[in-house]
Amino acid sequence: MTEMVYGAVPVRDGEPILPKWWRTIDKWSVSCVLILFGIGILLGLAASPPLAEKNGFQPFHYVQRQAFFGCLALLAMMLTSMMNPQLVRRLAVVGFIAAFISLLLLPFFGTDFGKGAVRWYSLGFASIQPSEFLKPGFVVIAAWMMAASQEINGPPGLRMSFLLAIVIVTLLALQPDFGQACLVLFGWGVMYFVAGAPILLLMIMAGLVVLAGSFAYSNSEHFARRIDGFLSADVDPNTQLGFATNAIREGGFFGVGVGEGQVKWSLPDAHTDFIIAVAAEEYGLILVLCIIALYTVIVLRSLTRLMRERDPFIRLAGTGLVATFGVQAMINMGVAVRLLPAKGMTLPFVSYGGSSLIATGIAVGMLFAFTRSRPQGEIGDILRGRVR
Repeated sequence: MTEMVYGAVPVRDGEPILPKWWRTIDKWSVSCVLILFGIGILLGLAASPPLAEKNGFQPFHYVQRQAFFGCLALLAMMLTSMMNPQLVRRLAVVGFIAAFISLLLLPFFGTDFGKGAVRWYSLGFASIQPSEFLKPGFVVIAAWMMAASQEINGPPGLRMSFLLAIVIVTLLALQPDFGQACLVLFGWGVMYFVAGAPILLLMIMAGLVVLAGSFAYSNSEHFARRIDGFLSADVDPNTQLGFATNAIREGGFFGVGVGEGQVKWSLPDAHTDFIIAVAAEEYGLILVLCIIALYTVIVLRSLTRLMRERDPFIRLAGTGLVATFGVQAMINMGVAVRLLPAKGMTLPFVSYGGSSLIATGIAVGMLFAFTRSRPQGEIGDILRGRVR
């Protein structure tokens, strides 16, 4: 009867968790994530041995670590995607509080690993970047606030989420980590737009972002150096952008061949921020287009499922998560081809990095939990019923 009335997946009483998860999950998106992880391992085999040799490790030291953290990320993704939306929300609240406190303590106990920005906690055997875990928690909490504001006599969730976003962006900018700050603000702006924000207000906010960028350019040497390098007509061939640009040019359509690339010997971040340059040089434009297609499938299929969702909280949280995921991938590849200033941002599921892999696994797990098929009326069914 439920399926006849609501046109949705019926409940199967007593069904085990794993079969139910497999029946309701978006298998195309899960497959794309697994392929991206496999590509990351493949590129890690090419990109990381030079760095391992330089640091005195075994040739595949970083590949083994990437495989280990990647398996943890996939496990976290699977377990999180099995949760119901209420449990995901509770997990997000706990995770956000822990990550926010960690972010506040970074100036006192954090380290910059010689990169000029205090973003990490060093544990000796590994490092943790709190901002990576902060993003999914913030998106879910902001969506919860916005959805609550739409209820009768609800709290001023839009203003509360905006104030929270400003606090987080300020903390990230002080590290400085302008890339993550822009990503958080973008995710909030997308949710705010979906929640019904007037376009004039969003234009005003865009103007404020430009003013804040101008202020940062005038007062932050770190920020100004990256902007100047991006705007310069000539690319210094001895910089990371110069090496990456040359590698992409050399790769052409089919690449120079597996293991034949040279950029991995020059780029210190070839296995992280500039992994797409290694892909373009050794495998050519074909692999780059395949990677872009995989991210596109995940984003479009997730948005398609969210469009049919009737719960405003799930729609907003899912939209914020998928927007953040897709834009992070776009920023990473945009930096490599010099369409955007350098931001120090990894390519989800492909780049090396413990914090990034595990946090991305949790975020995508939350997204899959929100986009799973549930026994409820879809928004299209409601609209058709009102028309009748």
